[in-house]
Amino acid sequence: MSGQSSARENRTGDNLFLRLVEVLSTLSGWTAAGMILSAVFITCQMIFVRFVLNNSTIWQTEAVVYLVIAATLLGLPYVQHLRGHVNVDLIPIALNERWRFILAIITLSISALMVAIMFWYGFEFWLLTWERGWRSDTIWGVRLWIPYLSLPVGFALFFLQLIADLVAVILKIEAPFGLEDE
Repeated sequence: MSGQSSARENRTGDNLFLRLVEVLSTLSGWTAAGMILSAVFITCQMIFVRFVLNNSTIWQTEAVVYLVIAATLLGLPYVQHLRGHVNVDLIPIALNERWRFILAIITLSISALMVAIMFWYGFEFWLLTWERGWRSDTIWGVRLWIPYLSLPVGFALFFLQLIADLVAVILKIEAPFGLEDE
């Protein structure tokens, strides 16, 4: 248990912002996992209803699609926190300490900028569905602002995690690209 605590301490230092973002990213990851699990159970229930009971389904397919998309978006900050994205580190490994630091700052800044743009357009789209009261054109008729809320929330949390990563590198709490210096 103490090893886990010291590992967390190394990732966040004594920085309250980094700890808060870590908690939010972890909560987001658990939420995404719950959504995937729910989608699996709904899929099993749908299969049972359609092929065993020989009845039609109304809401299940649409719910599974929305849950998987929302889980993907809400899982982004957690995967970033774990460094679980595909990573090609050939260039950072080849660079010296100074240039590795500069490259990390540039890549994290550009990533944060791109995610901020995605947040902005996702928020605009969500707000449009909210203001116009849009519903899906299925029998279920979901109010679309509910599943579309995962766009601004997911990208906002992802942006926060990228900023936390940037802060951790700038404050030298974490090594650029997770690569320790020689």
